[in-house]
Amino acid sequence: MALRDRLRRLVQKPGSVDLAPFRAVVAEAGARESRVRELSDAGLTAAAEALREEEDLAELCALGREAARRTLGERPFDVQLLGTLALLSGHVAEMATGEGKTLSGALAAAGYALRGRRVHVMSVNDYLARRDAEWMGPLYAMLGVTAGWIGQSSTPGERRAAYAADVTYAPVSEVGFDLLRDRLATDPADVVQPEPSVALIDEADSVLVDEAMVPLVLAGAADLDAADPRYADLVRRLRPGLHYSTDDEARNVQLTPAGTREVERVLGVDLYAPENLRTLTAVNVALHAEVLLHRDVDYIVRDGAVKLISESRGRVALLQRWPDGLQAAVEAKEALEASPSGEILDSITVQELIGRYPVRCGMTGTAMAVSGQLTEFYSLQIAVIPPNRPCVREDRPDRLYATTADKEVAIVEEVAAAHATGRPVLIGTGDVAESERLARSLARAGLDRVVLNAKNDAEEAAIIAEAGAYGAITVSTQMAGRGTDIRLGGSPAAAPGTAPADAAGSDRDRVAAAGGLLVIGTGRYHSSRLDDQLRGRAGRQGDPGASVFFTSLQDDLVTRYAPDEKPRASSDDDGLVTDRGAHWIVGHAQRVAEGVDLELHRNTWRYNHLIGLQRRELLAERSAVLHGDAADKAMAAAAPDKHAELTKTAGAEAVAAAARQIVLYQMDRCWAEHLAYLADLREGIHLRSLGRGLDPLVEFNREAVPAGKRLLSDARKRSVAAFEALTATEDGIDLEAAGLKRPSATWTYLVHDNPFGSMDERALRGLISMFKGRRR
Repeated sequence: MALRDRLRRLVQKPGSVDLAPFRAVVAEAGARESRVRELSDAGLTAAAEALREEEDLAELCALGREAARRTLGERPFDVQLLGTLALLSGHVAEMATGEGKTLSGALAAAGYALRGRRVHVMSVNDYLARRDAEWMGPLYAMLGVTAGWIGQSSTPGERRAAYAADVTYAPVSEVGFDLLRDRLATDPADVVQPEPSVALIDEADSVLVDEAMVPLVLAGAADLDAADPRYADLVRRLRPGLHYSTDDEARNVQLTPAGTREVERVLGVDLYAPENLRTLTAVNVALHAEVLLHRDVDYIVRDGAVKLISESRGRVALLQRWPDGLQAAVEAKEALEASPSGEILDSITVQELIGRYPVRCGMTGTAMAVSGQLTEFYSLQIAVIPPNRPCVREDRPDRLYATTADKEVAIVEEVAAAHATGRPVLIGTGDVAESERLARSLARAGLDRVVLNAKNDAEEAAIIAEAGAYGAITVSTQMAGRGTDIRLGGSPAAAPGTAPADAAGSDRDRVAAAGGLLVIGTGRYHSSRLDDQLRGRAGRQGDPGASVFFTSLQDDLVTRYAPDEKPRASSDDDGLVTDRGAHWIVGHAQRVAEGVDLELHRNTWRYNHLIGLQRRELLAERSAVLHGDAADKAMAAAAPDKHAELTKTAGAEAVAAAARQIVLYQMDRCWAEHLAYLADLREGIHLRSLGRGLDPLVEFNREAVPAGKRLLSDARKRSVAAFEALTATEDGIDLEAAGLKRPSATWTYLVHDNPFGSMDERALRGLISMFKGRRR
């Protein structure tokens, strides 16, 4: 570690960056502004093109500011240029909501492109990728930079064209899925993604931390059994406490002896007999789906299908699913048709995906809270950009109640009082069920409200844009609305490709006079960073506003992460708790949750690091096969007689093509089998090592490393055997007749953190107890 980094850690928060050099560049850009304004549009473009030959950050800022003024009608503030320079230096820029991160990011992307770097601007969803690419398109054009975007529905041709642009906007998941598909390409022409260069990540903390434990998966069709509805019916009749029990955190459930006897009586089997292992597993999975996964909390049912809800965003996770067994069990529980199942052909974590880029940078409103993780896992430092106008939002102390019922009564009263003055209110809830329950309570109190949750998240932008209107009451799940500003007085509809216009002055003034937007949290989230994101919806660009969290000692955060902590003081007649010790319990529970999440992140990285190294070795050899004649040479050397025989009949070109397809097939087949083996190994290694006091990771590596070393040699042996079994005619070589048939269909999805007793979860089950032990 450099001396400067050591000193920085001693005198200020880890990860923060000195802005002084950037301020000097911005000042110089300001001095050039009058000269740049005299340039014609063509002259401005030519001046930007000249930056490809000589790097001049002050000139880039000056030209970018003027291009934005002409094309977007927005002159970037000095602080926006500070954000641009932080990004161009490879940092994460922390910029508050409403401070113009999108424009700062676009200027940085253009700067990288003018340096000759290809930039992937990664967002959290399709909407933001398309919106930002189209909105910033005129700016890029004036600076002589090309831009494109990719969404879930983009065709291979559209993807290839978008990646060919200087700047490509895309959801991070789509970038990962394209990489996975490219890794299984059997023709160089099918590859759509260029070599990685610059990753510029919007909502960087969400992508790099919250999504870091969720693998992106490419699956292939396979004949896997769907869940038997009998098991769903059986576990539905079991009684809690008598037939099954759950742990303190409600993350695991298991049959009691009485439950085992009841299941065996109904099914007429000995559950623990070796021949009934699959039945035991199916019952346990069905029990987990019934007891621990709740409709309108963990998932919703829409259009006849189970849709998972993102825990960090409160929205439908469009491409996300649980591991196949649990997904099928939930579908059986809801009496729905089973979705397609298959074997995993390849997967990659977001952390590994981002790690491929030589240059990484990002922007978000809440980076410092995870600065340690961004440094530890991505070697990223944080540049905290001051707001253009000081934030005057009033963040009130939490209001703690004894029960959930008391808390919700108090929330309705607070909303009614604010609404009576015309003050808009945004209420952030924890899940769909809570948002709908609270909406009903507001309706009973005669308060009109708009509800935004995973059931109608397609309307997100429109609903959130109006959340600042006079008298508006908006109930939203989690941080729904990220990417759309809440403007006081509401936001009139903007033309495509332009920024939303400010509301009429009279409407804005009325809302400002009422105190601005009031943000109410219905409970602390598992991360203080999410609390800050909710607060940040109010007080944009110096607007008035306020935030307050209503919590209770019955909140899930408290009962899950601090169940043994009991407050010493009672509550008043309204259920309000004022004891400092009780308030400490809520904060303690949140710190425990953050500690557990961090250790899960670390554990995910530890296990996937080895897998990534093994994948890298395989891909290096696969690339040589795909793009060259390595396969043909290998088969000619290993099976010279067969090679000569096939060449004589079918011709050298056909044999070389067949050899390439055989070797690629066997490499891909061996890799899929290796992933399945590693998944089984991770599931069993913890139990084997626990009783002997061994480190599960060490034991995992002890077996995974030799298996990885055998991978390529096994693929070569299989390739030779398959090559020698080929037959040829003058019409060519039939590879499918030799059993080399790839899956009839493939699809991509994000596999949800496996809540069904995954190895990571079981290995870290003691973490909560460990963090609980850290007293005041």
